[in-house]
Amino acid sequence: MFRPVEAFIGWRYTRARRRTRFVSLISAISIGGVALGIAALLTILSIMNGFEREMRSRLLGLAAHLVVERPQQALAERGPLPDAIAAMPEVTGLAPFVAGEALLTFRGDVQGVRVNGVRPDAERAVSAAPSLTREGDFAALEAGRFNIVLGRGLADTLRAKVGDHITLVLPEPMRTAAGILPRLKRFTVCGIFEAGVQDYDMSTAFIHLDDAARVFRVNGVTGFRVRLDDPFNAPALAAPLAARLAGIGSTDLRISDWTDTNSNLFRALKTEKIVMFVILLLSVAVAAFNLVSTLVMVVAEKHSEIAVLKTLGLTPQRILRVFLAQGVLIGVAGVVLGAVLGVLLALNIEHIVVAIEQTFRFRILSPDVYYISTIPSELKLSDLWIALLAASMLCLVAPLYPAWQASRTEPAEALRYE
Repeated sequence: MFRPVEAFIGWRYTRARRRTRFVSLISAISIGGVALGIAALLTILSIMNGFEREMRSRLLGLAAHLVVERPQQALAERGPLPDAIAAMPEVTGLAPFVAGEALLTFRGDVQGVRVNGVRPDAERAVSAAPSLTREGDFAALEAGRFNIVLGRGLADTLRAKVGDHITLVLPEPMRTAAGILPRLKRFTVCGIFEAGVQDYDMSTAFIHLDDAARVFRVNGVTGFRVRLDDPFNAPALAAPLAARLAGIGSTDLRISDWTDTNSNLFRALKTEKIVMFVILLLSVAVAAFNLVSTLVMVVAEKHSEIAVLKTLGLTPQRILRVFLAQGVLIGVAGVVLGAVLGVLLALNIEHIVVAIEQTFRFRILSPDVYYISTIPSELKLSDLWIALLAASMLCLVAPLYPAWQASRTEPAEALRYE
């Protein structure tokens, strides 16, 4: 017999005997419920982390880590300003750009678009757009030829293909003898890129920097797109960069990072993750409180044995600890089993999904419908510890009431008819 005595007795009460097989079956169901709840919690959180990682990597493939611009005023493409930015040790790429809003029209279809004027060679240092070009050639953006590269969703909406001539409609009107007319410019589609992010694929187009300067009548560039060795340092580097540029006389600049431009998306993902955590934790709570019914049945079945233990000298406090120990044993077994199962599922969910798809010959996330056609997974230790801690607390609270009821058993009343 191991000690303490309360833990030994609680362990004996969880073991199945001929008279108590039903109670032991309920205990096993309680363990299974807790385990399945924790496994589901860890798996779903890992899948959500995986989708967030995929969205972040795709966004960072196109979005600049830092953007330096001057509101309502153009900047010089060459000079002390870009030299000071490029001199920072954290900067790995720098590219000028000219940006503007316009409309694209083709065969009666009209779509709003954000036009980015870039230099193809410099753009490769800050963006993955050149490598994401699925049709045509990004390098075909040459000054004076007025070529354009469209996002996949934008091209599909306009029903435009490589080689088609589309019309760019500018919001600035042109005064003529015939009256006020919109400014129009014809472009030739030379490429179609696919980033896998709807906001970019549906509303982004690239043209050459010199063509953009002529079209938008900009004497210089709108700003500079900056790429860092670590994109997660972008918010912290914004202030030092502003101070560095202020030292060369550039004090009216606006510096934004990728977390500012995509803050709504990541805030929505974070909120969704919290909501899912609470919902799944409630399922763990339901399974954990099955321990209450299990221990109530044990207390009722062991009524006379509790009385005998009291007559042998066990105090109400020690009786309380007996059933707390039994509840903790069941809860810990469920938590450990659920943690092992959840970790295995989270680490192998991609292979499991592929096996299911091959077995039943269907795609869970069809690439024709979804930008992310696989189910990614990323298990974080912080999620693991929080889930295990929350489940453990629930399993510790659940046995309190049945244990308290057992400690109040009166030996004389319990043994009256024995």
